[in-house]
Amino acid sequence: MVQNSSLKIERAGFVATVTLNRPEVRNAFNESVIAELTEAFKTLGQDPSLRSIVLAAEGKAFCAGADLNWMKAMAGYSWDENHADASRLAEMLWTIYSCPVPVIARVQGDVYAGGVGLVSVCDVVVAVDAAGFCLSEAKLGLLPATIGPYVVRALGEQASRRYFVTAERFSANEAHRLGLVHELATAETLDGKVAALVEALCANGPAAVRACKRLVQDVAHATITPSLRDDTARRIADIRASEEGREGVQSFLNKSRPSWLA
Repeated sequence: MVQNSSLKIERAGFVATVTLNRPEVRNAFNESVIAELTEAFKTLGQDPSLRSIVLAAEGKAFCAGADLNWMKAMAGYSWDENHADASRLAEMLWTIYSCPVPVIARVQGDVYAGGVGLVSVCDVVVAVDAAGFCLSEAKLGLLPATIGPYVVRALGEQASRRYFVTAERFSANEAHRLGLVHELATAETLDGKVAALVEALCANGPAAVRACKRLVQDVAHATITPSLRDDTARRIADIRASEEGREGVQSFLNKSRPSWLA
C-alpha cells in the first residue's frame, strides 16, 4: 500500500484501490490532491496487468469539492493564476476519464461541486442511497466549468440545465434515475456491490475491456459516417485476429476457461 496525506493506493491482484484520505475536510480538493490523483491515475493507467481501479473515500463524505483554504488562496489569484489552477484540475479529470483501465466509483457519502465531476469521469458508479449530490458552484457566484463536459455527459443535458443553474441538492435516487449513478446500495451492501462489479470486469478479456471503454468514448457523440463504420469494422477485425480474441472464441466454443480466468 502507498499512502500519503491525501491518498491511499492499494493493490490486490488485478485491482487497485485509490482512496481519498482527507475525511477531516470531507475529502475536498486542493493543489496536492489534484496533483496526487493525476499522478496516481497516470501511473496506474500504464500498468498492463491492471483490470480495474476502485475510486473510494474515507469518512462521511465522498468529496465536497474545493477545499476552503484553497478557495481563500484563489480569491487573490490573477486571471493567469486562476487559469493555470483550473487547467490542473481539468488535466486531472481528463487523466481519470481517459485512463485505459475501467474505474469504479465507490460513493459512500455526499458529493458536492467538483466531487460530482470526479464521479462523472468514472466508468461505473455505485452510491449509497443516503448520499446527496449538489452542483453548488452558482451559490458562490461560480460555475462548474472544468467538470462541465463530463457532468453533462453523465447526467444528461436537460438535468444539467436545471442543476447547474439552481444549485439544488438532489438525492442518490434521483442521480440513479438520471443515469449519473448506476447502482444504489445501502451502507451495508456497498462493498458487496462494488466487489461484484470488480469480479465481472475481471472475468472478461482484459484487452477487450479496455477496447470497449475506448469504443464508447470514441463513438458516443460521433456522427455515423462511412469513416466511422469502417473504423468500427477495423476494431472488431483487430480484436478477432488478436491472441486474446482467438483464445476467447475458442474457449467459448470448446466450453473451456480462457487464460485470463486461470
